[in-house]
Amino acid sequence: GFTLSPVLWRKLPVSGDSVQSAGRVQSVALRLITDREAEIEQFQSREYWTVEAVLRTTAGRQFTAHLTHLAGKRLGKFGLASREDADRAVEVVNSCAFTISGIERKRVARNPQPPFTTSTLQQEASRKLGMSADHTMRIAQRLYEGVETGGENAGLITYMRTDSVNMSAEATAQIRQTIERAYGASYVPERPRGFRNRAKNAQEAHEAIRPVDVNRRPKDVARYLDVDQARLYELVWKRAVASQMASAQLAQTTVTIDGLTIDGIRTAGSVKGGSTDTPAADAGLRATGSVVVFDGFLTLYREGSDEPAADEESEGRILPPMDEGEALERLGTTPERHETQPPPRYSEASLVKRMEELGIGRPSTYATTLRKLQDRKYVRLERRRFIPEDRGRLVTAFLVRFFQRYVEFDFTAQLETELDDIAAGRLEWKDVLRRFWEQFVASVEDASHLTITRVLDEMTEELGSLLFPPRADGTPNRDCPQCGTGQLSLKLSRHGPFLGCSRYPDCRHTRSFSPVEDSPGNDDGTLDGPRDLGIDPETRERVTVRKGPYGPYVQLGEQGDGDKPKRTSLPKNINPGEIDLSVALSLLSLPRSLGAHPETGEPITAGIGRYGPYVRRGKSYVSVPERDNIVSLDLDRAVELITRSRKGSAGKVLGESDGAPVALKSGRFGPYVERRKVRATVPKSMDPDSVTLEVALELIEAKAAKGGSNAPKKKSARAPARKGAPARKGAATRKGTRRSRPASDPSAGQD
Repeated sequence: GFTLSPVLWRKLPVSGDSVQSAGRVQSVALRLITDREAEIEQFQSREYWTVEAVLRTTAGRQFTAHLTHLAGKRLGKFGLASREDADRAVEVVNSCAFTISGIERKRVARNPQPPFTTSTLQQEASRKLGMSADHTMRIAQRLYEGVETGGENAGLITYMRTDSVNMSAEATAQIRQTIERAYGASYVPERPRGFRNRAKNAQEAHEAIRPVDVNRRPKDVARYLDVDQARLYELVWKRAVASQMASAQLAQTTVTIDGLTIDGIRTAGSVKGGSTDTPAADAGLRATGSVVVFDGFLTLYREGSDEPAADEESEGRILPPMDEGEALERLGTTPERHETQPPPRYSEASLVKRMEELGIGRPSTYATTLRKLQDRKYVRLERRRFIPEDRGRLVTAFLVRFFQRYVEFDFTAQLETELDDIAAGRLEWKDVLRRFWEQFVASVEDASHLTITRVLDEMTEELGSLLFPPRADGTPNRDCPQCGTGQLSLKLSRHGPFLGCSRYPDCRHTRSFSPVEDSPGNDDGTLDGPRDLGIDPETRERVTVRKGPYGPYVQLGEQGDGDKPKRTSLPKNINPGEIDLSVALSLLSLPRSLGAHPETGEPITAGIGRYGPYVRRGKSYVSVPERDNIVSLDLDRAVELITRSRKGSAGKVLGESDGAPVALKSGRFGPYVERRKVRATVPKSMDPDSVTLEVALELIEAKAAKGGSNAPKKKSARAPARKGAPARKGAATRKGTRRSRPASDPSAGQD
């Protein structure tokens, strides 16, 4: 990164306030995100249909089965590719009499997951708690270092940077005793569980992440912790305890149903794979059900998932009692249309999981890597999914074109293995460095002689299939749509990358670089008119999402001669192109009452105002952080935000410097530090709770060096102007003009 980053600065100049950089792990993680986005943009959806039938047993119990065979042939995913195919299948099903041809019942054991490693903790905290990897590691660090609990400073969890999935024998024995006391002997397996690590390049010098003392239950220590600390400790505690609990037992039932046309005419010869004299059914259906017989570890913990598994869809579905050979009555048949979906964008959890599977980097560095990608403005996080920015796609295209070997997934994973071999004494470190450095320096030297024009031409070629529509022969169509003779290619300006015609200035045609900006549902600008979301079941009025002068909003009903329709602005973390009716109705229900303050008894409400989501107590308003969902915000979280705001306005004294106190305060634009009326904003990348006296003084001195003092300026020592003389330039303001904010305003000086 130290050697390659300057090449990016010189050969790929991109405007903005963020310095470009490359890194062994960072660049590969960025490539994962940009490659996934390219897959989504080039994805072609495909239509397919399914058919379900509602059947009734002789005892009068109903259940649903789906069509799996037609005319003796098994239907694949695209077996019914059109509405016409589905209608023909429905006709066959409606003409059949159905009989149960087979019932399969089996017991399935589901085992618990191992206790947390660094990467699995980050994944679960993202899925279940909505925490970023960076925030998760900061909270885990505090729990590890120690928290004041009943007069003593106690570490609550073991070391949080580990690849191990095993716990000490003492901890395992303590957990088994806790399980038996809390849940009974049936929830304790015969032998302690052991787990095997499947991660590449795993380093297991430490235990898995577990509570230091399992007897410190989450509810007992919650009063000593803030909300996020309590939630994360509870997650660690439950995962560790559940890992030593008995397996869950599920009863799975699969019912196979044959349908023959009522007139008895066969439409096929024999069932595939069966005997030649066995007639095939005209329609074959299947019904599945899965019931938890013994919950085991599921009584305490169930692992989250980015994409629910297909075998979990039938869980909890109970099929009625039935026997093989029993005739069934058909009550209805329903065709349903589906479309294949593109692969989902990476969330923090799924990206960490993918990096670990590929053996890229170390779990302890994932949080820093993901934060750096956002700080560099290479990616943005929307609705907890990574979307690459234009500069991120440019950097990736540049590296793939000119330094492909170093952003290949297997190269990074292989280098991790070599580093482990060096640590174990199996490789000589100088040999590894020599092989890497000689090839790398040669690549850097070659790139340093490239002109920017050559770089842009090469990257136009690299991104051709993504930026330009294909011709009939599959090649990218770069013809300028305006002049017809020029060729579109990649250009750079102070506003960022764009596509321009080669005949400039004769032809001034340009268009956006990123196809994401032009895709529906990804930009507020796609709301050229109201988008219908559905009907409010209570008022029977139509709900729409619209774009106004102050941003997107949802509206109930239409403008009439009477009162204005109810409207609510959309928070920044909600995409107007993806909002649905349920979310819109929740927003329209704001402001809503959360309850009474536990100390003062004052009512607390949550709503969305001019400056975004807020909670209100009396006449006091407190902004709600973007990571909190205003719709699901509860009373406890609101009280915590109000308490933090009250403490922040009073300030926290960090110490003294030159006889003056140095304080950490919270203002309208966020936290800041102050000494003698010199205020310096705490960077967003820095946790306010981690600001020490030394850090605060550095921020204040840097602000003062820029002339950032907020103290009132001293009066000029110059003699007053003679009566009638013209005023000194800038010394007076025109009557009636708005004056600047006084320096005594606590939010002055912050940006």
